[in-house]
Amino acid sequence: MQETPRKETISIVLADDHSLVRDGIRALLEEESDLEVIGEVANGLEALDMVKEKAPHILIIDIRMPQLGGIETVERLNTAGQETTKCIILSMHDSEEYILKSVQAGAAGYLLKDTDKTEFIKAIHTVQEGGKYFSGDISNVLVNNLLQPAVSEQSKTVKKSKETPFDLTNKEVKVLELVLAGFTNKEISEKLQNSKRTIETHRFNLMRKMEVKNLIELSKKAREHNLV
Repeated sequence: MQETPRKETISIVLADDHSLVRDGIRALLEEESDLEVIGEVANGLEALDMVKEKAPHILIIDIRMPQLGGIETVERLNTAGQETTKCIILSMHDSEEYILKSVQAGAAGYLLKDTDKTEFIKAIHTVQEGGKYFSGDISNVLVNNLLQPAVSEQSKTVKKSKETPFDLTNKEVKVLELVLAGFTNKEISEKLQNSKRTIETHRFNLMRKMEVKNLIELSKKAREHNLV
Protein backbone atom coordinates (compact mmCIF):
# COMPACT_ATOMS: atom_id res chain seq x y z
CA MET A 1 0.00 0.00 0.00
CA GLN A 2 1.44 3.32 -1.10
CA GLU A 3 1.83 5.91 1.65
CA THR A 4 0.26 9.34 1.20
CA PRO A 5 3.06 11.93 1.01
CA ARG A 6 3.16 14.26 4.01
CA LYS A 7 2.40 17.91 3.48
CA GLU A 8 5.25 20.34 3.93
CA THR A 9 4.96 22.11 7.27
CA ILE A 10 4.24 25.83 6.92
CA SER A 11 6.19 27.84 9.48
CA ILE A 12 4.45 30.92 10.89
CA VAL A 13 5.41 33.90 13.04
CA LEU A 14 2.65 35.81 14.86
CA ALA A 15 2.94 39.56 15.50
CA ASP A 16 0.33 41.15 17.76
CA ASP A 17 0.70 43.31 20.83
CA HIS A 18 -2.02 41.38 22.69
CA SER A 19 -0.82 38.06 24.10
CA LEU A 20 -4.38 36.71 24.35
CA VAL A 21 -4.87 37.29 20.62
CA ARG A 22 -1.62 35.49 19.84
CA ASP A 23 -2.60 32.60 22.12
CA GLY A 24 -5.95 32.27 20.36
CA ILE A 25 -4.43 32.31 16.87
CA ARG A 26 -1.70 29.84 17.88
CA ALA A 27 -4.28 27.43 19.31
CA LEU A 28 -6.37 27.70 16.14
CA LEU A 29 -3.46 27.17 13.75
CA GLU A 30 -1.77 24.36 15.61
CA GLU A 31 -4.89 22.21 15.29
CA GLU A 32 -3.68 21.80 11.69
CA SER A 33 -0.95 19.20 11.22
CA ASP A 34 0.84 21.17 8.49
CA LEU A 35 0.98 24.51 10.33
CA GLU A 36 3.59 25.38 12.95
CA VAL A 37 3.93 28.64 14.89
CA ILE A 38 7.68 29.08 15.36
CA GLY A 39 7.68 32.49 17.01
CA GLU A 40 5.63 35.30 18.54
CA VAL A 41 6.39 39.02 18.82
CA ALA A 42 4.58 42.06 20.18
CA ASN A 43 5.51 44.80 17.70
CA GLY A 44 6.76 45.46 14.19
CA LEU A 45 10.40 45.97 15.13
CA GLU A 46 10.50 42.60 16.84
CA ALA A 47 8.79 41.12 13.78
CA LEU A 48 11.58 42.40 11.52
CA ASP A 49 14.20 40.75 13.74
CA MET A 50 12.24 37.49 14.02
CA VAL A 51 11.75 37.19 10.27
CA LYS A 52 15.44 37.84 9.69
CA GLU A 53 16.39 35.23 12.30
CA LYS A 54 13.93 32.43 11.50
CA ALA A 55 12.81 33.11 7.90
CA PRO A 56 9.25 31.79 8.36
CA HIS A 57 7.05 30.96 5.40
CA ILE A 58 4.29 33.26 6.70
CA LEU A 59 4.17 36.34 8.92
CA ILE A 60 0.71 37.05 10.34
CA ILE A 61 0.79 40.63 11.63
CA ASP A 62 -1.66 43.00 13.27
CA ILE A 63 -2.19 46.24 11.38
CA ARG A 64 -1.86 48.41 14.50
CA MET A 65 0.94 47.85 17.00
CA PRO A 66 3.29 50.00 19.07
CA GLN A 67 6.63 51.14 17.62
CA LEU A 68 5.91 49.90 14.11
CA GLY A 69 2.56 48.96 12.58
CA GLY A 70 1.77 46.05 10.30
CA ILE A 71 1.73 47.90 6.99
CA GLU A 72 5.02 49.66 7.69
CA THR A 73 6.61 46.38 8.78
CA VAL A 74 5.52 44.60 5.60
CA GLU A 75 6.86 47.47 3.51
CA ARG A 76 10.25 47.29 5.25
CA LEU A 77 10.44 43.53 4.78
CA ASN A 78 9.81 43.81 1.07
CA THR A 79 12.23 46.72 0.70
CA ALA A 80 14.88 44.66 2.50
CA GLY A 81 14.41 41.76 0.10
CA GLN A 82 12.63 39.42 2.54
CA GLU A 83 10.04 38.38 -0.06
CA THR A 84 10.48 34.70 0.84
CA THR A 85 8.37 35.40 3.92
CA LYS A 86 4.82 36.13 2.79
CA CYS A 87 2.81 38.52 4.92
CA ILE A 88 -0.84 38.41 5.95
CA ILE A 89 -2.19 41.50 7.70
CA LEU A 90 -4.84 41.17 10.40
CA SER A 91 -7.22 44.06 10.98
CA MET A 92 -10.53 45.04 12.54
CA HIS A 93 -11.00 47.57 9.72
CA ASP A 94 -12.72 46.65 6.47
CA SER A 95 -11.76 49.74 4.49
CA GLU A 96 -10.56 50.44 0.98
CA GLU A 97 -7.78 52.65 2.30
CA TYR A 98 -6.21 50.02 4.56
CA ILE A 99 -6.49 47.26 1.98
CA LEU A 100 -5.01 49.45 -0.75
CA LYS A 101 -2.09 50.44 1.50
CA SER A 102 -1.53 46.80 2.43
CA VAL A 103 -1.37 45.74 -1.22
CA GLN A 104 1.00 48.58 -2.06
CA ALA A 105 3.25 47.61 0.88
CA GLY A 106 3.51 44.07 -0.49
CA ALA A 107 1.10 42.10 1.70
CA ALA A 108 -0.10 38.85 0.19
CA GLY A 109 -3.22 38.76 2.33
CA TYR A 110 -5.56 40.88 4.44
CA LEU A 111 -7.89 39.22 6.95
CA LEU A 112 -10.47 40.66 9.31
CA LYS A 113 -10.11 39.64 12.95
CA ASP A 114 -13.58 38.11 12.95
CA THR A 115 -12.60 35.72 10.13
CA ASP A 116 -13.62 32.13 10.89
CA LYS A 117 -11.16 29.26 11.10
CA THR A 118 -11.99 27.82 7.68
CA GLU A 119 -11.24 31.09 5.90
CA PHE A 120 -8.14 31.70 8.02
CA ILE A 121 -6.63 28.34 7.08
CA LYS A 122 -7.64 28.79 3.44
CA ALA A 123 -5.91 32.19 3.36
CA ILE A 124 -2.66 30.74 4.73
CA HIS A 125 -2.57 27.95 2.16
CA THR A 126 -3.50 30.29 -0.70
CA VAL A 127 -0.72 32.71 0.21
CA GLN A 128 1.83 29.94 0.75
CA GLU A 129 1.05 28.61 -2.74
CA GLY A 130 1.79 32.01 -4.25
CA GLY A 131 -1.71 33.45 -4.38
CA LYS A 132 -3.36 36.47 -2.78
CA TYR A 133 -6.15 36.40 -0.22
CA PHE A 134 -8.21 39.38 0.91
CA SER A 135 -11.39 39.16 2.97
CA GLY A 136 -14.04 41.78 3.52
CA ASP A 137 -16.33 43.80 1.26
CA ILE A 138 -13.45 44.63 -1.07
CA SER A 139 -13.26 41.35 -2.89
CA ASN A 140 -10.44 39.56 -4.63
CA VAL A 141 -11.80 40.92 -7.90
CA LEU A 142 -10.96 44.47 -6.80
CA VAL A 143 -7.51 43.55 -5.56
CA ASN A 144 -6.70 41.63 -8.73
CA ASN A 145 -7.88 44.63 -10.73
CA LEU A 146 -5.32 46.75 -8.88
CA LEU A 147 -2.51 44.24 -9.33
CA GLN A 148 -3.03 43.60 -13.03
CA PRO A 149 -1.45 45.92 -15.60
CA ALA A 150 -3.79 48.48 -17.08
CA VAL A 151 -5.56 47.16 -20.16
CA SER A 152 -4.49 48.57 -23.50
CA GLU A 153 -6.57 51.12 -25.34
CA GLN A 154 -7.41 48.51 -27.97
CA SER A 155 -8.89 46.17 -25.38
CA LYS A 156 -11.14 48.71 -23.70
CA THR A 157 -14.77 47.95 -24.35
CA VAL A 158 -16.08 51.23 -22.99
CA LYS A 159 -15.68 54.11 -25.42
CA LYS A 160 -15.49 57.59 -24.01
CA SER A 161 -17.50 60.27 -25.75
CA LYS A 162 -15.06 62.90 -24.52
CA GLU A 163 -11.78 63.06 -22.68
CA THR A 164 -12.13 63.32 -18.92
CA PRO A 165 -9.60 64.14 -16.20
CA PHE A 166 -7.84 61.08 -14.76
CA ASP A 167 -8.86 59.04 -17.83
CA LEU A 168 -12.23 58.12 -16.31
CA THR A 169 -14.74 56.19 -18.38
CA ASN A 170 -18.31 57.44 -18.80
CA LYS A 171 -19.51 54.73 -16.40
CA GLU A 172 -16.94 55.75 -13.78
CA VAL A 173 -18.07 59.36 -14.04
CA LYS A 174 -21.67 58.27 -13.52
CA VAL A 175 -20.71 56.16 -10.52
CA LEU A 176 -18.75 59.12 -9.16
CA GLU A 177 -21.82 61.36 -9.40
CA LEU A 178 -23.97 58.82 -7.57
CA VAL A 179 -21.37 58.14 -4.88
CA LEU A 180 -21.06 61.86 -4.13
CA ALA A 181 -24.86 62.13 -4.10
CA GLY A 182 -24.83 59.73 -1.16
CA PHE A 183 -26.05 56.52 -2.79
CA THR A 184 -24.76 53.17 -1.52
CA ASN A 185 -23.12 50.57 -3.77
CA LYS A 186 -26.34 48.52 -3.66
CA GLU A 187 -28.47 51.51 -4.67
CA ILE A 188 -26.06 52.43 -7.47
CA SER A 189 -26.08 48.85 -8.77
CA GLU A 190 -29.88 48.98 -8.97
CA LYS A 191 -29.89 52.36 -10.71
CA LEU A 192 -27.28 51.37 -13.31
CA GLN A 193 -28.48 47.77 -13.57
CA ASN A 194 -25.05 46.37 -12.79
CA SER A 195 -24.01 43.89 -10.10
CA LYS A 196 -22.87 45.26 -6.76
CA ARG A 197 -19.42 43.76 -7.39
CA THR A 198 -19.16 45.69 -10.68
CA ILE A 199 -20.01 48.93 -8.89
CA GLU A 200 -17.41 48.15 -6.21
CA THR A 201 -14.85 47.71 -8.98
CA HIS A 202 -15.76 51.06 -10.56
CA ARG A 203 -15.60 52.76 -7.17
CA PHE A 204 -12.22 51.21 -6.40
CA ASN A 205 -10.89 52.35 -9.79
CA LEU A 206 -12.13 55.88 -9.12
CA MET A 207 -10.18 56.07 -5.87
CA ARG A 208 -7.07 54.65 -7.54
CA LYS A 209 -7.16 56.82 -10.66
CA MET A 210 -7.90 60.01 -8.74
CA GLU A 211 -5.32 59.13 -6.06
CA VAL A 212 -7.62 59.76 -3.11
CA LYS A 213 -8.08 57.85 0.14
CA ASN A 214 -11.60 58.74 1.25
CA LEU A 215 -14.88 60.35 0.22
CA ILE A 216 -13.87 63.80 1.43
CA GLU A 217 -10.78 63.83 -0.81
CA LEU A 218 -12.81 62.32 -3.65
CA SER A 219 -15.44 65.05 -3.43
CA LYS A 220 -12.88 67.83 -3.23
CA LYS A 221 -10.87 66.61 -6.23
CA ALA A 222 -14.01 65.94 -8.30
CA ARG A 223 -15.17 69.53 -7.79
CA GLU A 224 -11.71 70.94 -8.48
CA HIS A 225 -11.74 69.24 -11.89
CA ASN A 226 -15.41 69.98 -12.66
CA LEU A 227 -16.38 66.30 -12.71
CA VAL A 228 -19.64 66.96 -10.82
